[in-house]
Amino acid sequence: MIAVVDYGMGNLRSVQKALEKVGCTVLVTSSPQHILDARAVVLPGVGAFRDCIHSLEKLNLIAPVLKSVREGKPFLGICLGLQILFTESEEFGVTPGLNLIKGRVIRFPRVGGVPPVPLKVPHMGWNAISLTRDLPLFHGIEDGSFFYFVHSYYVTPEEEGVVATTTSYGIEFTSSIQKDNIFACQFHPEKSQQVGLQLLGNFNKIQ
Repeated sequence: MIAVVDYGMGNLRSVQKALEKVGCTVLVTSSPQHILDARAVVLPGVGAFRDCIHSLEKLNLIAPVLKSVREGKPFLGICLGLQILFTESEEFGVTPGLNLIKGRVIRFPRVGGVPPVPLKVPHMGWNAISLTRDLPLFHGIEDGSFFYFVHSYYVTPEEEGVVATTTSYGIEFTSSIQKDNIFACQFHPEKSQQVGLQLLGNFNKIQ
């Protein structure tokens, strides 16, 4: 069973349906015990970093999520579920994250590119990923494939080795990471049609 963590933020139903479409047995849950019992954990999310951390704390979900990761279970963070893995975010003032990945979450600049042009924030719509290396999560997914994004902030890892893909939007930013059993992406695989289903199916195969 794969536990999709329900902390009151995120498009849980679409994540559940996409996972089920690729053959996963899914439980959407806010139960700490269900998360501990699951063979893999998915943490989706849409909204503000601070609200996410507060909701996880209120529901006593931080400890089981951390324990699951430290026990080596496959873990997938989606969008906000990527960002909260980091040390801290500058959104609405500095807020500490889970600190599983060293680094910060910062806002897109107002202008970017060469020559500089104003950037529309949030970054919304389809954009291409550039693979940094061969990873099981991206098996069968071509370099330059398009995924769906909706976000105003992006992650800046301290360790270059955790970066799985990058994407260009005025600047080159980290669009997914992988460290040991932790996989996480800024884009939404559940909204990315066949290529997103391929990624979720790959995650389901990771032991």
